This record gives sequence, structure tokens and C-alpha cells, in this order.
Amino acid sequence: MSTAIAVPRSSFQRVRGAAVLLGPAFVAAIAYVDPGNVASNISAGAQFGYLLVWVIVMANIMAALVQFLSAKLGLVTGRTLPEVVRDRSSRPVRLAYWGQAELVAMATDLAEVVGGAIALNLLFGLPLLVGGIITGVVSMALLAVQNRRGQKPFERVIIGMLAVIAIGFMASVVISPPSVSGTLGGLTPRFSGTESVLLAAAMIGATVMPHAIYLHSGLSRDRHGHAETPAVRTRLLRITRYDVGLAMLIAGAVNLSMLLMAANTLNGRDDVDSLESAHAAVRDALGPGAALLLAVGLLASGLASTSVGAHAGAMIMGGLLRRHIPLLLRRLVTLIPALLVLAVGLDPTRALIISQVVLSFGIPFALIPLVRFTSDRALMGDATNHRVTSALAWLIAAVISALNLLLIYLTVTGA
Repeated sequence: MSTAIAVPRSSFQRVRGAAVLLGPAFVAAIAYVDPGNVASNISAGAQFGYLLVWVIVMANIMAALVQFLSAKLGLVTGRTLPEVVRDRSSRPVRLAYWGQAELVAMATDLAEVVGGAIALNLLFGLPLLVGGIITGVVSMALLAVQNRRGQKPFERVIIGMLAVIAIGFMASVVISPPSVSGTLGGLTPRFSGTESVLLAAAMIGATVMPHAIYLHSGLSRDRHGHAETPAVRTRLLRITRYDVGLAMLIAGAVNLSMLLMAANTLNGRDDVDSLESAHAAVRDALGPGAALLLAVGLLASGLASTSVGAHAGAMIMGGLLRRHIPLLLRRLVTLIPALLVLAVGLDPTRALIISQVVLSFGIPFALIPLVRFTSDRALMGDATNHRVTSALAWLIAAVISALNLLLIYLTVTGA
């Protein structure tokens, strides 16, 4: 009898032990549901209906592979991606590389703070500048949790906010289900003019985010340590696959919900050109409850993502330059560009979309070294990428680079 009881108990313990190891990918996944995603996805659905559904699906598939490779690099080498770049490049290259990474980090921060400010304006009528300051202060409090209590409590807070984000943005799709035929038709890759290419680049930049590529290698290393023995490495990599898969499934569902809601509710309306007008349109079409959930989801998105972004920026600087600025001080400094955008009165929604295009241009700088390093047998040993994996990762880098070049061409020629 005791033997019969021991078997399910052992199975439960294995499942419970595996579940305890989940978490780093969910923190990184916050980058995929930040306010830049909200602006890009809602704009895409409002302007082009279901046309760019395929971009959401493709971007999340890309992100799943990229995030696994980043986590694998950290687990196998015991170093973050920025640290490996530093160790394998000259000082001038490191400085130039850090410069572009900081530009990308600023674009990330701008989107997240502006998004939080818009949400506070929608919920409480606060001026955008005041909302931006409050977003920055709350993000500092979240970073203090990570500083004082370690990564696990920080993960729990961020995962809780991810749940709020998911409910906030998926509620509208449940209230008013989108067209099944329209959704399936949107899986066919195609564009419709320069603006659709711009939005596609923004959507990809908002999903396969450079700072998340850098960050995940550090999150996995800090959470699990350096997996030195083959048995430990195999187990951790298997758990990481589940971690990344679940996190990207949630992030992908949230992103798709944003676009489908806009395609179903906002497409064809001439008065939807900002997040504020989109919120008003949702209130008119679906009621105040749906509009409230949308604004709450946007606020949680801004608060969580700006904390994760600041953490990534500190890790990038430490890895590349071996210089560590206190995280809260860095948070204060990187807050300034976003507050300036709010202070001078620039269109916040357009600023969000352009910031995501900047992120898209930064992806190859993070992705190409990642693929190179994880394909290097001398560095990765028996955890080196399979040839098929490397081929797919290189294809992702090529597709994103080609999309950026097409965007430049269309913008310059005005096609």
C-alpha cells in the first residue's frame, strides 16, 4: 500500500519542483505586452482590421525561439549576453555597442513611461507629465523589491501584474468576439502601403524586444546559476522550454487580443488616432466596464514594463562596461527623456509607435551575437544549437533586417 502511495507523491513532487523553477521567462514576457505593444497593435487593428494578424503570430514564434536561446546562453556559460559580447570584442567595439544599446533602452523607457502616463490620465484625469512622474516613482518602488528581497519576490510581483494585463486586454475580446473568418484571413502575409509596413516593424520591435534578449540571459543565470554538469543543464534547459513556451503563449494571446479588439470594434472609425480615442471608442462600443479594464491593463503594463526595462538597462551597462550605477539612480536618469516628451506636448501615441520602430532596428545588434555565441561549440559545448535551430535563428535576423530596409525605402520614397 505504501508503494502505491509513493508513486503519485513522487510524481507530484517532480511537477512541483519543476513549477518552482518557472519565472524568468514571465518577467521577460512583460517586454512583449508593454505600452508600445498596445499602441502598435491597437493602431494596426483600427487602421487595417485583421490584415496584420500574421505579424503578431510570426513575432511571437520568433520571440519564443530567441528567448530560449538567450536563457540557454546564461545557463550554459554562466554569463549574460552583454558579458559575452564584452569578453569577445575590443574596447571601441564595446563602447559603440553600448551606445546603441543605451539608445534602444531609452526608446524602451519612453514607451513604458508614456503608456503609464496615458493610463493614469484615462483613469484619473491626471496631466500626462504628472502621470509620467508617478509611473517613474512606482517603478522605483518595484525595483526596490528586487534590490532588497531578491529575484523571486520581484518575479511574483511582475507575474501578478502580467495577470492583470492579460485580464485587462482580453476582456474586450470575450465581451465582443471577433470574426473567425477575418482572423483566419489575417494569417496570410501581406501589406497595404507604407503605414502597414511601419506598423508591422513597430509590432515586431515591440515583441522581439532587444532589451528582453539581453535580459533573459541574466534572469536565468541569476535564478538558476551556472549549470555546470550535463544532468543539471539538461533538466534546467527542459524547464526553460516550458517556461518560455507558457510565457510566450500568454503574451501572444494578449497581443492578439489587442489587435482583434481593435479590428472588431475600432476599424472603420475616423476618430481613432490615439490611445485616448481608442479608449473612448471602446467605451462607446462595449461599455464603461470594458473601457475601465483596458485602462487598468495599460497602467499595469506601463508600471511593470518600465521596472523590467530599467533592470535590463542596468544589466547591459554592467555587462558591457563593468560599471554599475545604483539601479534607482539609473531609473531616475532614464526617466528624463520620457518626461521631456510629455512636457513638450508631443503626440504620445505616435511617440509610442516610433519608439517601437527604434527597437526593431536594435534587434539585429542583440540577435546576431546571440545566434553566433549559442552556435559556438567552444563556448556552449554539447548545448550548441542544432543546425536547424541556428538556421531558423539566422532567418529571423534576416527577416527583421529586411523589413527594416523596406521600411527605410518606403519612407524615403514616399511609396
